[in-house]
Amino acid sequence: MDPALGTFSEDPRADWLTEPDDRRMRLLRDFWYDDPAGRRWPAPAGSVVDGASIPAALWSAVGSPYTGPYRRASIVHDVACDTPAVPRADADKMFYQACRAGGCSAAYAELLYAGVRIGAHLPRVRLWAGAAARPQLARGAAPAALADESIRTTFWEIAADLDARRTTGTFASATAVADADSFAQVAAIVDRHLAAKARQ
Repeated sequence: MDPALGTFSEDPRADWLTEPDDRRMRLLRDFWYDDPAGRRWPAPAGSVVDGASIPAALWSAVGSPYTGPYRRASIVHDVACDTPAVPRADADKMFYQACRAGGCSAAYAELLYAGVRIGAHLPRVRLWAGAAARPQLARGAAPAALADESIRTTFWEIAADLDARRTTGTFASATAVADADSFAQVAAIVDRHLAAKARQ
């Protein structure tokens, strides 16, 4: 891995928890990610994480939690999202960088970033607001399947714009993910789509 993308402390050590579901794990040792600017993102021993910052509706597109090269990034991201002093946008930018440090291609990291930004916007989009937590259809609420389809459609619209950005050469290079201008372009595309969705 390229140390210019940041570095992880080591492979995480954790116990899987089975209650209330089998998606959570508790860290047995301190784990961290140092980003390209030198900021340390800690995930202390005892932290409980579930890798659920990307909505389940997108797992078929990007991979389920704890799979592939973004699993270490998901651990520090979960902890950062649960830290009140950390703005969600900062945690999401770090996730993008940590995905790259973990071995994701620039294109894949951009899609994963779009996924966590969609997750952050679930409460801001009327159709999506209950998608993550709604156990059953409430009176007057959109069916969960409709919310999931809307989430997937928005994701693929963002993906198409990100791909167009790459193919038209309007970014620095596939390896210049630490470049602020490159990330700013990605963030602007994602934010534009999500702001439009929130106005609907």
